[in-house]
Amino acid sequence: MALEILLQREEPGDFIEHRLERVAGFTTLSEEDRRLAREIAFGVLRNRSALDRMIAARTDGRPQRPVLRGILQSAVYQLLFLDRIPDHAAVNEAVLLARQRGFGAQSGFVNAVLRGITREKEACRQALEALRTQDPARGWSHPEWLVQRWASTLGEAGLQRLLAWNNAAPTTLARVNRLKTTPEALLSRWRSEGVECSPVGVDWADADTLFALTRHPSLETLGSFREGGFYVQDPSTLMAVHLLDPRPGEQVLDLCSAPGGKTLAIAERLQNTGSIVAHDIHPGRLELVRENAQRLGVSGLEIQPGPDLGGLERCFDRVLVDAPCSNTGVLRRRIELRWRIQPEEILRLAAEQLRLLRQAALRVRPGGVLVYSTCSLEPEENGQVVEAFLREHPGWVEVARRALHPVSESVDGAFAAKLLRPA
Repeated sequence: MALEILLQREEPGDFIEHRLERVAGFTTLSEEDRRLAREIAFGVLRNRSALDRMIAARTDGRPQRPVLRGILQSAVYQLLFLDRIPDHAAVNEAVLLARQRGFGAQSGFVNAVLRGITREKEACRQALEALRTQDPARGWSHPEWLVQRWASTLGEAGLQRLLAWNNAAPTTLARVNRLKTTPEALLSRWRSEGVECSPVGVDWADADTLFALTRHPSLETLGSFREGGFYVQDPSTLMAVHLLDPRPGEQVLDLCSAPGGKTLAIAERLQNTGSIVAHDIHPGRLELVRENAQRLGVSGLEIQPGPDLGGLERCFDRVLVDAPCSNTGVLRRRIELRWRIQPEEILRLAAEQLRLLRQAALRVRPGGVLVYSTCSLEPEENGQVVEAFLREHPGWVEVARRALHPVSESVDGAFAAKLLRPA
């Protein structure tokens, strides 16, 4: 199962989990086997450069065909990163997969490479640790240009912590939906459903709002999920909503709304009074917002797809611009992104972000609030965009700014700035 998703890894798109779910037979696996397939597939994607280096060292650097390379990567990951799979089982399955995929003539080669790694397992692990120090980009499987960019501001220790964070499997985090339940009622429901959790406290969210789900059945099987008791959401995504500070009865515009996590958190704070316009250029993704809003019991939501805000002439009390960005603050969740983003994208995105901020400013009433946010770690997309906007718009005032960084806050990276339009 893991191999099927690995062989699709060059496709564009960020929803790796969804592609894995579409592999034939995946949904018929036990929950434990599904978790293992995810762990192997995602683990290989996170550690691709390091795995390829280990394989190349034992194959004289000869390039392997994609299917055979995927088989070797999957097996080496199991041998070096997982402890619960017996070595012989990982090797034997790789050999069997090679034969099933038409590489019978190479099955002996696969067996020899993997048996060699099995014999030298501890030495391989030590070599990986050394590589992570000597060549962080290859050892942690990140683009060289991005590692150099971060190293210039974080230093060696901070860089190592960030790269380790990006390569760690993220915890499932849930926000209690107070439109449907209370924290006490949801915790009681979770206990009956076999969900184990622990509270997550951050200063930008109310107590008993966020919980880490440390062990749980498939979320779609939980009545508490289907009935809208909670929404899966990283704490960092609520920081911009905290700065926006929507009040009951207000009119709010969420620009670039999809997939809707911030929109739904705004709705909860409005207590289903006032109204929210959820705007996005992707109609299909806005359907996710609509579906989740129905599940969570959100009312007063207007969905508006379109390339821009043309035709939306009214002004709002508060406007959120959660701008498209490089997503460098959420690389541990958007696994393939590290292999697709290019240096020139950051400046292109910054220009687009400033354009969106200008457009959104026209929809803020006099005396109203505009919040700009990203999930980027890059200054060109964050503070520099805000400063360029303020130079162009005399009278606007920045009243708050905050950046969250995985190294210092142990949450996904995020940036937000709160601006006031002159009355």
